[in-house]
Amino acid sequence: MKVCCDDENIKYSQDLWSVLTKAKLVGAGAKQDAPYKGQAPHGAVLETIHAEATVNGHKGMAVVKRNYGGEGVSVDAVKKDPAKYLKAVTVMFKREAGYDPDNADWFWAKYKPDGSLDKNPKGMQLAGRVMKGADKGCIACHSAVKDKDYLFGKQS
Repeated sequence: MKVCCDDENIKYSQDLWSVLTKAKLVGAGAKQDAPYKGQAPHGAVLETIHAEATVNGHKGMAVVKRNYGGEGVSVDAVKKDPAKYLKAVTVMFKREAGYDPDNADWFWAKYKPDGSLDKNPKGMQLAGRVMKGADKGCIACHSAVKDKDYLFGKQS
């Protein structure tokens, strides 16, 4: 089994985006939340939403982080015109038990604002067990809070 970014994970990321769009968590009709000052690697301003979602018959927790940046970005600017500053949407989705038991069964994806997958500098689409086993990247960073189910900040 490939750890990241193969056809199966790319298809799953498309299914996930579709579910999140219908729930108005991503895409043009997404509900806005309270933006806050962010930090690297995500963005200067962020919005984070936790919600239950069902993908291909499996119900799990989705953590949707909207990543804002660009010239003139601020919390107030994002409140006024979020689409202007949206640079990426990063998502963690709690998959079924056994998907990736080493990393609490989280599925990771980084999307462009239009819902297409972002790519790393080597051209790899970012979906699945992103950067598993590496010393940098999604899983490596979130491993610092393994005891909090890989989630930083306040859990709602």
